[in-house]
Amino acid sequence: MEALKERENSISEALKAADKAKMDMARLKADNDKLLNEARAERDSMLKEARDTRNKIIEEAKTQAKTEADKLIVSAQASIESQKNAAIAELKNQVAEMSLTIAEKILMSELSDKAKQEKLIEDSIKSFKAN
Repeated sequence: MEALKERENSISEALKAADKAKMDMARLKADNDKLLNEARAERDSMLKEARDTRNKIIEEAKTQAKTEADKLIVSAQASIESQKNAAIAELKNQVAEMSLTIAEKILMSELSDKAKQEKLIEDSIKSFKAN
């Protein structure tokens, strides 16, 4: 009988230990699930921060590239305008030189004859007297 009582106590103690172990396992599983969820939340937060940082860097790079491109365009337009004005000025100088050369040749041709010279002088004097 004593052996039966010891056996019952032993079984009872084993059942209590099993229940305690089962409760400890449930608590550990809950703790592990909580840690896993926290780790996932932290991972998601880090990934979001990394994506946000990447997007910010990309936007800053785009903005900087556009600013640089705009500066280059303005500089190129100013250079083109300057070169155009220089070309126009050079063309005007060349036209003026050609006009003077042509006028000189026409005057030389017109004034090569003595009669033409006298007629030009008379016409000029009449013109001055009329005014």
